[in-house]
Amino acid sequence: MRDRALFDLAIDSKLRGCDLVKIKIGDIVAGEDIRNRSTVIQQKTGRPVQFELTADVRASLLSWLVKII
Repeated sequence: MRDRALFDLAIDSKLRGCDLVKIKIGDIVAGEDIRNRSTVIQQKTGRPVQFELTADVRASLLSWLVKII
């Protein structure tokens, strides 16, 4: 489940691997819901990148997070 969620997130966000693994739960979760959009500062450029989390990605992230909690 974790691998699927991270793979889906990588496809949607188009982030580099180093930026992807540094994403914190607070970056993608607001309260009990997964955000529709998120912003991450890229390590290489230092610039913010905003990306949308599609319904499929939110579903796979939610199923993974529910399992680990």
